Amino acid sequence: YLRRMDVFTEAELRIKFLQARDAWLKSMLGSIIDNDPYFHITKTIEACRVHLFDIITQYRAIFSDEDPLLLSSDHTVNESAIFHGWVVQKVSEFLRTLESDLQKGVGGRLDSLLGQCMYFGLSFSRVGADFRGQLAPMFQKVAMNTFVKAVQDALEKFKEDMNLYTLTSPPAMLGSTIPVTLPTGQPGTLQPPMVLLDFPPLACFLNNILAAFNDLRLCCPIALAQEVTMCLEGALVKVTKLILTFHRAEETAFSVKERDLFVQFCITFTEDLVPYLNRCLQVLFPPAQVAQILGIPPTQLHKYGSIGCININAILEQLDFLLPKKEIIIPPQSPNQILTAETTLESPVSEIKTGKLSEQYPPSTILSSSVQSFTTEEMKPGPLFVDIQTAEDTLLQ
Repeated sequence: YLRRMDVFTEAELRIKFLQARDAWLKSMLGSIIDNDPYFHITKTIEACRVHLFDIITQYRAIFSDEDPLLLSSDHTVNESAIFHGWVVQKVSEFLRTLESDLQKGVGGRLDSLLGQCMYFGLSFSRVGADFRGQLAPMFQKVAMNTFVKAVQDALEKFKEDMNLYTLTSPPAMLGSTIPVTLPTGQPGTLQPPMVLLDFPPLACFLNNILAAFNDLRLCCPIALAQEVTMCLEGALVKVTKLILTFHRAEETAFSVKERDLFVQFCITFTEDLVPYLNRCLQVLFPPAQVAQILGIPPTQLHKYGSIGCININAILEQLDFLLPKKEIIIPPQSPNQILTAETTLESPVSEIKTGKLSEQYPPSTILSSSVQSFTTEEMKPGPLFVDIQTAEDTLLQ
């Protein structure tokens, strides 16, 4: 009808149509209650998906983009650019609304919201407006910010617990009396070290970190592997400093029993808590998957810094002077020689004397998640073992 009136050109008719439909769409979006960010963004997604498709269908039924039309000034107008620009504007407005609601917080429903947004973007790919590529950085940023905040809260709680903590022997040593039950369910399930129950500050800190891991697991982009690892590594360094602060404040008043308990506190932190968190990281970010994305062998992953694996030495080097020394026994070189030494690994062989070899080293290297445990039955003799028959012949001669 408007075409027959010949009041507007074809391009102006398209603009007027989009302006009118745009005003109606804004009124529909403006009527959505925004008290709850999750409710607001989910209703916005639903309204945009339904109504925008209606507008697009109506537009394509009324207007045709096959042939460009000429204005009175004889300038060629790209009619499809008018519609494409309007669609891009609507997508940009939706992304701004999504980012605003994400900043307000959607609780632990980030994975559900991501699924809805991905479906919305997939639907728009049919009209050439697939915006799923812009969703990944947005959700990645929100997931990381949520994890960082949870780790900071865990640090604050640990600091409060250490200020109120006293080294008293727990009744019957809770962690040693509770039987350890190995997980038999899902292969990705990890059983926390029960010995942490003997030291409530460490147990509470681990619980808070595991809660942050569980929230992150729902929406865990592999691109966050390095950022999450560095955040957790920094938190563990701060925990180490808090332990040293507690030691400096209470050292002079330690009794023999309290000193032994504090040493056990440090051993539990270094040999149980830190390696366990390292294994949790490897469950969240499997090394094989990270290496595949980087295009490198899994054995070369450690050369690229903190990507899904904590640098344990950097965390524990400050506690070396508090940890007991570990004994290293040198195996005998021949059947008639039993070699034990009291020296360092760098000493020449000629300086080795009878005794025991002891060296201070981070005990966590033994409990690293990448080291597998073997039983005696699983270890088989290698080519360097002496043949039994040859040895018997030598003795007879």
